[in-house]
Amino acid sequence: MTNHNTSTSDQLRRPTVAQIDLDALAFNLHSIRVFIAETVGLMAVVQADAYGHGAGECALRLEHEGAEWFGVALPEEGEELRDGGVERPILCFGNWPGQEHMMLQKRLTPVVYQLDRLAAFDRAAAEAGEKIKAHIKLDTGMGRIGLRAEDAAEFAGEIKRFNHIEVDGLMTHFASADEIVSDMTDLQMRRFADAVSAFHEHGFRPTYLDMANSPGAVVHPESRSTMVRIGGLLYGLGGDVLPKDFAGPELRPVLSLHTQISFLKQVPAGTTIGYGATYVTNRESLIATLPIGYHDGYLRSLSNKGKVLINGQFAPVVGRVSMDWTTVDVTDIPDVKVGDAVTLIGSQGDSSITVEDIASAADTISYEITCGISNRVNRKYISKKED
Repeated sequence: MTNHNTSTSDQLRRPTVAQIDLDALAFNLHSIRVFIAETVGLMAVVQADAYGHGAGECALRLEHEGAEWFGVALPEEGEELRDGGVERPILCFGNWPGQEHMMLQKRLTPVVYQLDRLAAFDRAAAEAGEKIKAHIKLDTGMGRIGLRAEDAAEFAGEIKRFNHIEVDGLMTHFASADEIVSDMTDLQMRRFADAVSAFHEHGFRPTYLDMANSPGAVVHPESRSTMVRIGGLLYGLGGDVLPKDFAGPELRPVLSLHTQISFLKQVPAGTTIGYGATYVTNRESLIATLPIGYHDGYLRSLSNKGKVLINGQFAPVVGRVSMDWTTVDVTDIPDVKVGDAVTLIGSQGDSSITVEDIASAADTISYEITCGISNRVNRKYISKKED
């Protein structure tokens, strides 16, 4: 088994670690590809540090497994991938003035939807003596960013003057694709088709027509077009991404979160625990303190609601989760001791805590949980595949 992130200094670190199973990541990629059809291009979305899983390591493994494209939020994220050895095309969903030359140098494909940004890329490409491929973002109903779909014909006519721009893709983003029956998704697909026709009428023949995000690609096969963007599903985050009980691709969790008991304290009934004294013991209790808190991404909203696994049994979070520490009640767990392994996300024996469980308790979504695991939590990459 390959461990990509261990050293003597790592062994001396705080025992709080996020374990990333690269084999599970590879399994999910192939499972999704089979489900959506091998003929559809697949963009692996690794924005936000691969949803908290570590973009560098994840992208290299996904590239090895055949992902055709990578999607990032920022050119800086794309630059890090290039510097880390990623060779496949990288699409940057956002970019800002002054980044044009860096993006050309690093072979990053911009998403654009404003004439002034296209003009800036055209000038930069002209100065470099080359062309730059761009993808045009169409707003078909998300209402966030992008060229309004009804303005596609006028926009296509305007951009003919840019001699150093190649429109290589048209894309949009769904607002409600996680619904099996979605009038909104149907409307967005019709608007997208009309916009594509407008670009065709002006002589543009983009290589990539890209509508579907993770739920769109799985739930709405008619939205797959020539490429799909797969994010959360790659990391096994399907439980609150796809409709409940929907028979999507088989997925395996990629991330688990672990620490160890740092301190044990026997306290009498009536003892208050944590900030604000929000928890009071109703019996003599054994309280374990864990070296993880909300700065690590274990949310404060889990106070008095969360649970962890110790020795294969659930232990409830008691008191408020603080910045660096969390307290749990281990009174009913026999033979517990300092140094015992604690699983906050993952499995012990026959019991498990999923990212979706954490998200539900915190009244949020699984993406926020994994994205919120901070950089001070060491990532440990494991794989049975030899480098």
